[in-house]
Amino acid sequence: MARIEQDDGTAFEATCDVLVIGAGAAGLVAALRAREAGAEVVVIERDPVPSGSTALSAGLIPAAGTRFQREAGIRDSKAGFVSDILAKAHGEPDRAAVERVVDVVGDALEWLADRHGLPFSVIDNFTYPGHSARRMHGLPSRSGAELMDRLRSAAEAAGVAIVTEATATTLHVAGRRITGVGLVRPDGSTDRIGCRALVLACNGYGGNRDLVAAHIPALRDALYFGHPGNQGDALLWGEALGAATRHLSGHQGHGSVAHPHGILITWATITEGGFQVNRLGRRFADEARGYSESAASVIAQPDGVAFTVFDSRIAGIARQFEDFRNAEAAGAVIVADSVESLAARMHVPADALADTFAEVSALKAAGARDGFGRDFSGVPPLAAPFAAVKVTGALFHTQGGLVVDAEARVLARDGTAFPNLFAAGGAACGVSGAEASGYLSGNGLLTAVAYGWLAGAEAAEA
Repeated sequence: MARIEQDDGTAFEATCDVLVIGAGAAGLVAALRAREAGAEVVVIERDPVPSGSTALSAGLIPAAGTRFQREAGIRDSKAGFVSDILAKAHGEPDRAAVERVVDVVGDALEWLADRHGLPFSVIDNFTYPGHSARRMHGLPSRSGAELMDRLRSAAEAAGVAIVTEATATTLHVAGRRITGVGLVRPDGSTDRIGCRALVLACNGYGGNRDLVAAHIPALRDALYFGHPGNQGDALLWGEALGAATRHLSGHQGHGSVAHPHGILITWATITEGGFQVNRLGRRFADEARGYSESAASVIAQPDGVAFTVFDSRIAGIARQFEDFRNAEAAGAVIVADSVESLAARMHVPADALADTFAEVSALKAAGARDGFGRDFSGVPPLAAPFAAVKVTGALFHTQGGLVVDAEARVLARDGTAFPNLFAAGGAACGVSGAEASGYLSGNGLLTAVAYGWLAGAEAAEA
């Protein structure tokens, strides 16, 4: 579908200053920023209602040094955030890129709050793995669906034109400049929209099985938990134009998606003291290393499933997330008053599960590290009633993509910037490096909001 055609001088049916492909968080933030700068903005979205991968997430955006943190009494620094990202990704990401998105994301959140009424607050009752401070900012429901609803409403109120049920298929170019986009509608009709600047905000290639098999073979058969429209169009257009790409194997997985319900189970169930077992009732990895790298570990278990095990105290923390409440309502959360009855409801060997509970309890009591490398010091013990959710591993979104500069302009392979082409969110190379283990919680929405904010302002200038 992703094609490049030379502009032959034929007039476009419509024109605008800034054209944005994709109405997820990155695209709508870019559109809002460009509109504020006075640009006429059109957003193209293939769905009837904008949602994207953002709506499937918990809608949490990490930022350091914000007023929301100060109001919550949280001490943090941008330097600390940069260090956390680089440490998680083993130093692979470009440091300047990491510093840039960390520097601007807090400003973007405060701008969304002040100009567009998004009521952000910081999750202050637990810290995500790899973060040295509590810096996850979310809306009241702690859901990506609410984030999308509010961004869409803000865009509509600001006068951004969102063209839905329209799939961008073709970029029209004159030399290195993008002149417009061709699109197709469900009934087969086509349109061509001219533009002075183009923002690619159509995410990565997680929904394209061939590209996943080529770049992330370990997850070629994994459940894809992102938006099906993420077909790698930005990557394919960029490569055809001669754009530079980086870390195409980088991705965010998740090792705790309720099966078969398909509902995300917050990793707070692990960080607060829970653990995972397979169908044999045995642990199989260091769960605390992070939810992204845990996806492949879960998929490698018998039948590609596992159980996330926790207790009522942890369930109370997890209940602040709408997804978890939905999982409870759907019957995905198993509750029992004893380990034996929990094992029966999970259909796992009772003796094995009892042994696992005893081992974890002993490790917590001793503050020891287990054979997988998980440190249980300071981790609270589990207490009845106990809970469990049957889960599988999933691919959420890709983290590699087009290389962009400090203003979100797409760079060619020779290092020069395309004059009016920008990328944000999953379309751009993220800050997680080339491996799933490099993904720090929130990196996806970090670059969606930060690069969207930068791209919108620069596209309006272009």
